[in-house]
Amino acid sequence: MPENLTSLSVVLPCLDEAPNVAAAVAQAHAAASAVAREHEVVLVDDGSTDETGAIADALAAIDPRLRVVHHDRNRGYGAAVRSGIAATRSDWVLLTDGDLQFDLSQLERFVPLAFAHDLVAGYRVDRADPLGRRLAARAWNRLVRASFGVRARDVDCAFKLARGPAVRALPLSSDGAMISTELFVRASQAQWRIFELGVDHRPRVAGEPTGGDPRVILRAFRELLELRARLREERRGEPQAHPRTA
Repeated sequence: MPENLTSLSVVLPCLDEAPNVAAAVAQAHAAASAVAREHEVVLVDDGSTDETGAIADALAAIDPRLRVVHHDRNRGYGAAVRSGIAATRSDWVLLTDGDLQFDLSQLERFVPLAFAHDLVAGYRVDRADPLGRRLAARAWNRLVRASFGVRARDVDCAFKLARGPAVRALPLSSDGAMISTELFVRASQAQWRIFELGVDHRPRVAGEPTGGDPRVILRAFRELLELRARLREERRGEPQAHPRTA
C-alpha cells in the first residue's frame, strides 16, 4: 500500500460558487482522507456576492476540519490563492478550485510522486472548456514560456500538490490569474523538483466562470509586465516594493 502524506491542506478559492461549494468541500474531504493521515480544507471566499460565504460558514460550524477565510471584497484569484496558502498548516498543500471541474480522487496518483518532488503539477489531458477558452489558454502558455522560460504544459491547471513549508515560503505577490505563472517562476528560482502529471478535466455544470472576463484578462497582462519588471529589479539587486498582502 502506498505511503500516505503526513498532513494535507486542500485550498479552495471560491467566488460566487454557491451551487458548488458544499460538494467541493465534500470532495476535498474524501480525496484528502484517502491519501493523508490528517487533513484540513481551507476555503477562501473571495468577496462573493451570493451565498458562498454563508454556506461555507454553516459547514465550518459543524466541521472542525474546514476553515473559512473571508475577503471583504473581491480581490482576485491570486489574492485568494495567497490567502489560502498563508492559512495552511500542513506538510503538503493541494491547490485546486471550488468549481468541481476536477475529480479530486486523482490525487491518489500524485502522492507516490510527491515524496521525490517539491511540486507535482497537473495538466489537463483533454480540457473541457469552450474552444475560445482553449485557444486563449494555448496562447497564454506560449506567452509565459517566452516571457519567463516557464516550461509547464498547462501553467494554469488548478491541480497542484506542493510541499507546505516550501510553498508558504515563496514570495508570491500576484492578485490575479498571474499567480500560477508566478508560482512556477518562484519555484524554479528556488530550484524545486517539479513533476507534471496529466489529469482529467470536467465541464462546469453550475456557477459562472470568470477566466474569460476582459477585466481578468487585462489584469493578467498587467501583472505579467509587473512581474517581469520585478524580476529584472531583483536580478539587478535593486530595492523591491513589499509584496501586496491579501
